[in-house]
Amino acid sequence: MTEVNAPVTMSDVARVAGVSTATVSRVVNGHYGVSPRTLAQVRSAIEQLGYESSLVATSLRRSRTNVLGLVAHSFQSYTAEVLKGVMKALSRSGFDLIIYANSDLYGSYSEGWEQRHLTRLSGTLTDGCIVVTPWGEMRSRTPIVAIDPVRGATAPSVMADNLAGATTAIEHLLALGHRRIGFIAGRDSLASAWSREEGYRAALADAGVPVDPTLIGRGDFNPDSAVPLARALLQRADRPSAIFAASDGMALKVLEVARELGLSVPADLSVVGFDNIPEAASTGLTTVDQSMFQLGHEAARMLKSLVTGDWAEPSQIVLPTSLVIRGSTAPPTSAARP
Repeated sequence: MTEVNAPVTMSDVARVAGVSTATVSRVVNGHYGVSPRTLAQVRSAIEQLGYESSLVATSLRRSRTNVLGLVAHSFQSYTAEVLKGVMKALSRSGFDLIIYANSDLYGSYSEGWEQRHLTRLSGTLTDGCIVVTPWGEMRSRTPIVAIDPVRGATAPSVMADNLAGATTAIEHLLALGHRRIGFIAGRDSLASAWSREEGYRAALADAGVPVDPTLIGRGDFNPDSAVPLARALLQRADRPSAIFAASDGMALKVLEVARELGLSVPADLSVVGFDNIPEAASTGLTTVDQSMFQLGHEAARMLKSLVTGDWAEPSQIVLPTSLVIRGSTAPPTSAARP
């Protein structure tokens, strides 16, 4: 039978440090009245024993827990890159991080998931939360910062310049000579999905290319949602010579479908994504870089300042995007032209 060790207590720390439990409590809770020598003894014992105070108990004694939360529907490459930025911003800040996500990698989206998670985390466990791609408006007793908020949200948020990014992607395809460009959209409740479609339409209009609504498929950012949409577009007699997908995850599925149908990328089909996840580089995907690391970094910086009362900047931050051209785009061949 595996032996389970009992948790280290304040009494254990007091015994090793040679002081009273009350003295350990004063050190743990940051109270005055402890000499530098005693403080060093207690801290040494805490490090030696690996003592961790209860977050809930600490929150009941203090006005803050010094713990922030990150709520995400699932951990895909996008979320992992965002998390790196969050961790960098919180490094040496005195704040710890709790991560809360569904257990399924690509679970179906359902309205209200983030509110359920926030209810569990806000208050006694965390001082505030970052929510990645929420479904709707959120309520919490503590500050919230949304990364990629819903349309019309007024709460503090961080997002990329999705309109400019999408416009640049379509302008790139147009400059290559593509005129029949398909689009696989994301979940339209999100501001990002709305802006990326607006960029697609605006770039075509500026070039005098009519928007064909039959070339627009409605995905939800779940990569698998792009599979039937890509198949429908690519099996048409008048298939597009290029497809712009509103996320890299969906764009990678477009590449898979193209291979299944015997199409060569970029000779038969050009593909552009949005995000610049690590897999985009390894597959040679042309994409829009929205600096997911920076999204996480700015969101954590904003939330930390909201919690401490130091925030005096605009509550919505928009970060620049850039186009990363790789091997998935090229001028259309005569066979690919409509």
